[in-house]
Amino acid sequence: MRAHLCAVGRLRAGPERDLIDDYVRRFDRTGRALGLGPLHEHEVEDRKGGGMAAEAALLGRAIPSGALLVALDERGKVLSSPDFADMLGRWRDSGRQDVAFVIGGADGIDPSLREQAEFRLSFGKMVWPHMLVRVMLAEQLYRAASILAGSPYHRA
Repeated sequence: MRAHLCAVGRLRAGPERDLIDDYVRRFDRTGRALGLGPLHEHEVEDRKGGGMAAEAALLGRAIPSGALLVALDERGKVLSSPDFADMLGRWRDSGRQDVAFVIGGADGIDPSLREQAEFRLSFGKMVWPHMLVRVMLAEQLYRAASILAGSPYHRA
C-alpha cells in the first residue's frame, strides 16, 4: 500500500526537512517487505490567498484517485502507536492500494475536505505546527512499519 503525505506549504531545507527525509527512508526500507510504501510527499501552496477552500481544492488534486483519505485533525481520534500500526496493517490487508494523509495549513483543513476523510487522526488535544505534524507523521509511519515487522524500535 503506497502512502502519501499531502500537505499545505513547502518545507524548506532545515531540521524538519532532515528529519522527514530520514524517517521516509526508514519507512520505505522497513515497509517494502511488508507491502507498505513507498511514502510520497505532495506539497501544495495557495499563492493567490484563497484560504482554506483554495487549499482544499489543491489538496484534492494531490490525493491519488481511490486513496483512503486520512485527515490530520485535532478533533480526530487519538491512537497509540501499536493501534496505528494495526490500522495500517488492516487497510493494507483489505486491499487498499493508497492511503493519503492530509495536513492542512495554518487554519487547518477545510470542512468540505475533512468530511470526505474516511478517518480523522489526532496527535493529541494540543494544536501542533503543521510542519512538525509532518515530522511526527513520518516518524509514526516508520514506527508502525517497525511494529509490524517485529523490530525492537518501538519499546512500549
